[in-house]
Parts: sequence; structure tokens; C-alpha cells
Amino acid sequence: MLDRRRFLISLALVGTAGPMAVAPAAVPTIAFGDLYERQTVFSQRAKDLEGQTIEMLGFMAPPLKAESRFFVLTRMPMSVCPFCETEADWPSDIIVVYTEDPISVVPFNFPIRVTGTLELGTTKDPEMGFVSRVRLQNADFERVG
Repeated sequence: MLDRRRFLISLALVGTAGPMAVAPAAVPTIAFGDLYERQTVFSQRAKDLEGQTIEMLGFMAPPLKAESRFFVLTRMPMSVCPFCETEADWPSDIIVVYTEDPISVVPFNFPIRVTGTLELGTTKDPEMGFVSRVRLQNADFERVG
């Protein structure tokens, strides 16, 4: 009798809990410092995440032109466009971010979270002509805080 009662109570509890929700898979996050093992050699973590959707935190460098579908993500805020100022110190830790839609500019000193497909290797942008080593393709971004 006791086993039957426990069984009926457990059925009632399961029935009130509703369908079980499945949590979406977490998007891996990688920091600028985790991209390289040493200067030009990609880390194993970066290689393992290549081709996957990842998340990065950083700052949007001032875009080169209005209505762009790309921007540069930097570790530290930059107040000038590095392509416009020849005197500017262009950091070695940058990521080119390509979006599907024209970007809405975020002030250079506000942190952003970017999610996109990680792409590694040296390539030259066909439209603008600049060289990049790391890119995020099909990216979305949002201001943090």
C-alpha cells in the first residue's frame, strides 16, 4: 500500500512540473589572450574553436566608413580609427568582425559582447584591402552594461 501511495504522489508531482525544458548549448567564450600561444602561433584552444560560434568581449574601434558591415573589435578602447590616423598605435590584439546587416556604431569606450563564427588565418579583405589574422563571421553584437 505504501509503495502504491508513493507511486501515485510521484505521478502527480511529475504531472504538475510540466514539460522539461532543454537548455540551449552554451556558446564558448574566448578572450584575446587565449587566441595565441605566442606571437603568430594560434593557441590550441583557438584552433579547437575554429569554425564554431563563439563569444568575445571587447570594444568597437571607430568604423572606417558609415553603413559598414564590419568593424574591428579591440581588447582596449580606441578613440581613433587606426586606418585614418597614420600616427595611431594599432594594437596586435584585434579581431575583424563581419555582420550581415550594416552596423549601429557603439561609442568606442563602451564594452560589447560579440557572437560569431571564428575564422583563423591571414587573409586580405577584398573590398578594403586590410589584412587580418582572426575574424568573426556572421556576427551579432550587443552593448554590455
